Amino acid sequence: QVRLVESGGGLMQAGESLGLFCVGTGVSAPLFRISTMGWYRQAPGKQRELVATITSGGATNYADSAKGRFTISRDNAKNTVYLQMNNLKPEDTAVYYCNLETFDWWGQGTQVTVSS
Repeated sequence: QVRLVESGGGLMQAGESLGLFCVGTGVSAPLFRISTMGWYRQAPGKQRELVATITSGGATNYADSAKGRFTISRDNAKNTVYLQMNNLKPEDTAVYYCNLETFDWWGQGTQVTVSS
């Protein structure tokens, strides 16, 4: 069974750092390797929005809100994509989802809550 499993969320204070992980289980290594992976988030009462993406070649794209604070990276050998979040802000509070773009697969999400 193919699954994207996110982890690493938690309750944080503003200014702290947090790393999120997404592992593709049941996803073949070649498929993962060629796929653009992304992190999205959905805050209460808001639509899901892009946070960052990374292509198979390592090119990255960030939402303006993430630029300079967040870093997306991937380890194809581990079928894993990461999101390092620094200088967290209360407005970063959301459920963060991992996406495998090729088939539009989504994980179940991991909650990040940032208090001021």
